[in-house]
Amino acid sequence: MAAVPYPATASDLQESNLYRRITWRFVPLLMICFVFAYLDRVNISFAKLQMQTDLGFSDAVYGLGASIFFVGYFLFEVPSNMILHRVGPKRWIARIMVTWGIASAAMMFVSNETSFYVLRFLIGLLEAGFVPGALYFFTNWFPSVRRGRINSLFMAAIAVCGIIGGPLSGGIMKWTHGMADMHGWQWLFLLEGIPSILLGVVCYLVIDDKIEDARWLKPEEKKLLIDRLAAEPKSEAVHSFGAALKQPTTIVMSLIYLVLASGIYGLVFWMPQLIKTAGTDDTFIIGLISMLPYICAGLGMIFIGRSSDRTGERRWHLACCALLGGIGYAAAAYFGNNTLILVIALSAAATGIIAGIGLFWILPPRVLSGAAAAAGIALINSVGQLGGIITPYMVGKIRDITGSAAIGLYVVALECVVGAALLLWALPRRIYFREPAQK
Repeated sequence: MAAVPYPATASDLQESNLYRRITWRFVPLLMICFVFAYLDRVNISFAKLQMQTDLGFSDAVYGLGASIFFVGYFLFEVPSNMILHRVGPKRWIARIMVTWGIASAAMMFVSNETSFYVLRFLIGLLEAGFVPGALYFFTNWFPSVRRGRINSLFMAAIAVCGIIGGPLSGGIMKWTHGMADMHGWQWLFLLEGIPSILLGVVCYLVIDDKIEDARWLKPEEKKLLIDRLAAEPKSEAVHSFGAALKQPTTIVMSLIYLVLASGIYGLVFWMPQLIKTAGTDDTFIIGLISMLPYICAGLGMIFIGRSSDRTGERRWHLACCALLGGIGYAAAAYFGNNTLILVIALSAAATGIIAGIGLFWILPPRVLSGAAAAAGIALINSVGQLGGIITPYMVGKIRDITGSAAIGLYVVALECVVGAALLLWALPRRIYFREPAQK
């Protein structure tokens, strides 16, 4: 059935203003938290440009260190989100941020392969649960019809991290190197770990676990929000974690997210090295160039998220995003020695993958609710993080063997195409219902 826009009545405008207030209260804060989560997760891609030489690490050692983060993340993602469901996002998200910030800052003390692997594993363990926790939190506040743009805004933090993270990380390494007898990469980990600790305190003070807890809302506003959540269409949602595990749809969604996550981690862990290989050596300039794909991705994902919300269509938006990612990766592999074409190709890949990730998270709550939503979302996300284990190490190993990352990039491109096929033909049509279009 074709989507029909809501009429712009006074009541609609009042409701839109209410959701705008909620968005401004929570989404920018969690976006900033996600920026530093991603920064603390991937800043070794810039640290590599110095610490690999200082510590004598091979590409395979670096790739394994980048990957081992996701082992801890994978093992503790579901338990972490189940605890979050019990104690509430307010306390658990604050705990996650403070502890991962401490562990990330401790990366400045890495001196050998063992300490590198241990700390990377620990950061993954402590950060586990943040992203699915935030996504679960949004399901407690926003109906599905509004969640496309909310998820896209939240996931835009990946693009924001790329935009500010590249120049910030490159600049820190360039201009702090040698200060207090420390390497630039050591300052990088210290200065980018501290904000996460401070943001954890802010989260504890600002976040409300659910609508009923919000003292800043009037009773009639709470009632409206609760009624909207109760009235949204659902597609035979299951409520228990055990039932969620038995759902073939949960398994297929996990595989789709594995593909999307493989795509994003190919970018974040290897983009600086790809740009350097194409002919740029200055770490700050590499940081500036690496901004461009993320700027395109940030603009593209907002446009795509709004388009999907306005039309109520999810399936083809998602599939086209995955295909765009595959085309971008294939072009990056083929034109790896041409900086201009490489950056254009990486921009296409970043836009498709990051926009697709934002839209993807609309789907799981359509078949999962309650405890199943908390644990099921965490399960899907944790399986996706296997892409972070596979892709960085695979690309690093291929570079060690062949001297080029091209074959690895072609593999990621193929994964994106497989993801598009799964989106189009492997999921049941019942979860692709069109929502009412939004203006």
